[in-house]
Amino acid sequence: MIQLPQLHRTRLGVFPDPESALTDPNGLLAWGGDLSPDRLLAAYSQGIFPWFNADEPILWWSPDPRCVFRTDGVHVSRSLRKQLRGSNWRVTADTSFSRVMRACAAPRDGQPGTWIGDDMIAAYEELHRRGHAHSVEVWDRGSLVGGIYGVAVGRLFCGESMFSARTGGSKVALAALCNLLHGWGFPLLDAQVTNDHLLSMGAIEIPRREFVVQARMLSALPGVPGPWLKQPVALP
Repeated sequence: MIQLPQLHRTRLGVFPDPESALTDPNGLLAWGGDLSPDRLLAAYSQGIFPWFNADEPILWWSPDPRCVFRTDGVHVSRSLRKQLRGSNWRVTADTSFSRVMRACAAPRDGQPGTWIGDDMIAAYEELHRRGHAHSVEVWDRGSLVGGIYGVAVGRLFCGESMFSARTGGSKVALAALCNLLHGWGFPLLDAQVTNDHLLSMGAIEIPRREFVVQARMLSALPGVPGPWLKQPVALP
């Protein structure tokens, strides 16, 4: 039986080499530690992220291959662009981080629960207060119809989750975020784990080893401090 490494609570930046992660389940690397801001930022800068259910210990992952978006490579369909031309939708950044995160945590069709529990919400709200976690919101007048949130480390953006309350809401949020990031010189948005929905929007897979090298390089570059409240965010 494989022994999974346990993180030491006082050694915040120390993680096992991502190449030592399990292949089944793909990318499971370690357990334990905490969700302190310093540990989370250290994890993302090394290509590692937390993902666990409420009844589990904190689990840390680095899957192979890694799913990413080139920030200039998000696909927006002609039908969605046509929908937007006739809509009243607008996009903002960092105006409703907690609402976006809680909307992402809400139960979804076909899913019995959520991995975004109270501890995760509290940890990322603290990252947001410190200017590291960000959200993009899509509005139809006063209604929140879509959004995405994640963590910026240097010039790497690590997407965590997105939601739609109306058809196309999450796609608009993702595309608008990538447009914003591309303008700032962020080449990648980390989407973590591949699924068909992400691939349909232009996501690609790259080897973990390549992603980790890029994550370490990009996270060491100067970033864009938050909050991003005053940044204009255009519809895609």
